[in-house]
Amino acid sequence: MPIDNNNNDNNTGYEEVCYLCHRSESKAGKMMHLPNNICICSDCMEKTLNSMNMFNVGGKGNFDQDINSFMDNMGFGEIPQGFSERNKVKRKPLKERKKAKETQEESVIFDIKNIPAPHIIKKQLDEYVIGQEHAKKIVSVAVYNHYKRVAASIKGEDVEIEKSNMLMIGPTGCGKTYLVKTLARLLNVPLAITDATSLTEAGYIGDDIESVVSKLLAAADNDVERAEHGIIFIDEIDKIAKKRNTNSRDVSGESVQQGMLKLLEGSDVEVPVGATNKNAMVPMTTVNTSNILFICGGAFPELEKIIKERLNRTSSMGFSADLKDKYDNEPNIMSKVSVEDLREFGMIPEFLGRLPIVFSLDGLTKEMLVKILTEPKNAILRQYKKLLEMDEVLLEFDDSALEAIAQKAVEKKTGARALRSIIEEFMLDIMYEIPKDDNIGKVTITADYINNNGIPVIEMRSSEKILPHKE
Repeated sequence: MPIDNNNNDNNTGYEEVCYLCHRSESKAGKMMHLPNNICICSDCMEKTLNSMNMFNVGGKGNFDQDINSFMDNMGFGEIPQGFSERNKVKRKPLKERKKAKETQEESVIFDIKNIPAPHIIKKQLDEYVIGQEHAKKIVSVAVYNHYKRVAASIKGEDVEIEKSNMLMIGPTGCGKTYLVKTLARLLNVPLAITDATSLTEAGYIGDDIESVVSKLLAAADNDVERAEHGIIFIDEIDKIAKKRNTNSRDVSGESVQQGMLKLLEGSDVEVPVGATNKNAMVPMTTVNTSNILFICGGAFPELEKIIKERLNRTSSMGFSADLKDKYDNEPNIMSKVSVEDLREFGMIPEFLGRLPIVFSLDGLTKEMLVKILTEPKNAILRQYKKLLEMDEVLLEFDDSALEAIAQKAVEKKTGARALRSIIEEFMLDIMYEIPKDDNIGKVTITADYINNNGIPVIEMRSSEKILPHKE
């Protein structure tokens, strides 16, 4: 049974997609056609043939029988009719494809003149991230220097500039992940976010350390060049601290830190294309991490105690000693963190050495939460106002209502994450009742309604009406 290499679908306006790696022909190249209307790219075909040899498929027998037997064993035998039509993507016109390719190639060529200055980056972050002024300055400068380093490496400058990998420390819900997401979106670079708690040493159950690079490659649409200039954010990094008082192998702690050293510094990593796990049927590619910006974040819950002990120990010595409890009520104690404190927490020196920029984010106050509700471009209250605006209804919040929402969020101690759940709870009845009556023109949310002591005020287009009491 010969393999048909002739693509008869060139004029249909659609691109064929590889059955195994799910890449379109514009990315994977010319497709090979197998029985049952299956298309496979050359990379996957090579992997398939290698697997056939490995499992002694073929040999002296009939090739047609052997390949059919192999396909049945691999799950190719029962392909539904019309599969090939569903397994296609819309083909762009040739001019658009060339233009898109040229634009993509230009985007990976960094020029110092095209890199936004730190003050521009911060100004853009200010539109989405409330507060955290010091953190936004540090991030803006670090990112600016990082991409200047990338530009210098591309031009072959003789001075080697070290990477500006960052470690963010802050309580849950203070905006660590949101800051990184906003940064990647503004810079138009691929971003991969992973949780350090899922990472384990190679060979153990859990995600391989190199899987973070696979996620970045997927975020870059399998474009290696674009992925090599992206950002990887590893959250919950405090969860891989060295385990204390244990005799068992620390496969999710110190071992993970050791395994990440080469990634952080820069190395060639072999990762699968179109998949997260390595196997014989998935094509592999090499990604260099030298120009990938790594940002780590964590809450470090016991770090405050370590910092206070160090500060109290040093300040209570000598004739000019301070009181031992001087730092017990310090609101921004995390801003005084040092490498010594992080080592005491359980982070190994080699790992910290590859994260030269260490800074903290402040916990969100009531005033900051009120601003988060209204000021950002994508503020949650703006979203709800827009939703009701589509029903030709005006939604307003009293100042007292905003403070009541912020106070509830403070009590939950989960930062900005609490705002969404609180608003979803009291907006449910309103969003349910509004579409029932076309005469409703305005809804005003009060503090009494937020605190379950009252009802929202509903103004009709001609008169005033009240919604049923919130249960």
